[in-house]
Amino acid sequence: MTSPDPARPLRHLVLVLGDQLDPQASAFDGFDPVQDAVWMAEVAQESTHVWSSKPRIALFLAAMRHFAADLRAAGLTVHYTELDDAANAGSLAAELQRAVQRLRPTQLVMTQPGDWRVMQSIKAAAAALGVPLEVREDRHFYASPTDFAAHARGRKQLRMEFFYRAMRQRHDVLMEGDQPAGGQWNFDADNREAFPKSGPGHVPSPAQFAPDAITREVIALVNQRFASHPGMLADFAWPVTRSQALQALERFMRERLPQFGQWQDALWPNEPWLWHAHLSAALNLKLLNPREVVEAAQTAWRQGQAPLHSAEGFIRQILGWREYVRGIYWTQMPGYAERNALGVQAPLPAWFWSGQTDMACLRDALAQTLRYGYAHHIQRLMVIGLYALLHGVQPQQVHQWFLAVYVDAVEWVELPNTLGMSQAADDGLMASKPYIASGKYIQRMSGGSLCAACRFDPAQRVGAKACPYTTLYWDFLLRHEARLAANPRTVMQVRNLARLSADERARIQAQAQSIRDAA
Repeated sequence: MTSPDPARPLRHLVLVLGDQLDPQASAFDGFDPVQDAVWMAEVAQESTHVWSSKPRIALFLAAMRHFAADLRAAGLTVHYTELDDAANAGSLAAELQRAVQRLRPTQLVMTQPGDWRVMQSIKAAAAALGVPLEVREDRHFYASPTDFAAHARGRKQLRMEFFYRAMRQRHDVLMEGDQPAGGQWNFDADNREAFPKSGPGHVPSPAQFAPDAITREVIALVNQRFASHPGMLADFAWPVTRSQALQALERFMRERLPQFGQWQDALWPNEPWLWHAHLSAALNLKLLNPREVVEAAQTAWRQGQAPLHSAEGFIRQILGWREYVRGIYWTQMPGYAERNALGVQAPLPAWFWSGQTDMACLRDALAQTLRYGYAHHIQRLMVIGLYALLHGVQPQQVHQWFLAVYVDAVEWVELPNTLGMSQAADDGLMASKPYIASGKYIQRMSGGSLCAACRFDPAQRVGAKACPYTTLYWDFLLRHEARLAANPRTVMQVRNLARLSADERARIQAQAQSIRDAA
């Protein structure tokens, strides 16, 4: 193994963060094993700046340790600080200072971080140390922040659909000449069905990976060091290596993609995995490249292994939403994180951290979130996020919770999805309307199964059996009537208020306030 000569100055110290586990990343361009070295650090601050769940912490640490081992096996020198090292200074900035003082590199090199806070911290640390820092573009994505800014320039409104179409054309994805495959850009009419009352039927088991020695060591460390943090690790089986991520990708394409489109929005109790991909964590850690994922889905359709509506629905999540939210993040930060267009200030209910609520749909979604660090997008948006929105929780608290609990949460993707799409806190920048619904939506999308196990009735808005979602939905319309009436996409919902008497309005508002007071 070739390593830097200790007698000569270190040229580049390449900084690799926990969500940059790609040996082809731009930070490695021109890497010379004789002159350069890699720096990685596990620090408590990255697990405590939000109260991170055990599955999230364990996934990052296990994936980082495996990646460092792979780099060393490839002949690279890696300076790696583990969480329980005696001299660990506890933050990225402090650990970087220790490394620079010891190694004396001529320059620091890194790929752009996925978190504004981290980027500012490292820039400040490098400036204080007097060492040049080169931040390189993240080639993992189809569109750079500069590309997105060019797309946004001059537009009165930003809408994902138009960005997605431009990306399809630019990268020749699901295109037939200059036209979209199948003659239309999306196939929502063929997707998003609810399960029949008999349920989802046989669902393939997800790709899961038994923890090896490295991961078992991490699990023990997390259980000891972060014992008070939410979540559990008994079921930890996420892919933590490139090889495992590729196996998970192949399994999804073969076993789940054909049904993904039809059932992507469906809910069913005690069914956390259903027909979803479970690839977002591997993508966000950079164990998978979005181009290979999109190409695999496109190939599955072209070879007749998946219908077009499923392939398109899945590709839209990656080539559309994933790229779009990153563009929003990097063109709107840092002010975006403080937005609160609805002016709501209620605290996050404490039971979000335990799952102990009488609402069966929310109890199911929270329980699996805490157990696995995972919930699919409808559970996040239209069960957990919907409740927080209707309740009036301060959006920054909702953001911090989502960032803390999910294994795939990196701020560039989580923040716009939470503040913008879920909590309508950005005044329509991310989405053209607030995603609001009563308990009847959850009843419909779960084939009645979730509501059947609940003591509340989604058809009732007041009274002892009234579903809190339904009560809070009508209260939301009342609280934000003027704003919603001015939006063409919500004006029909607001018109339903006209059939409520003054007494009914007062009863709804009183019951909604009692729900908040009891949280």
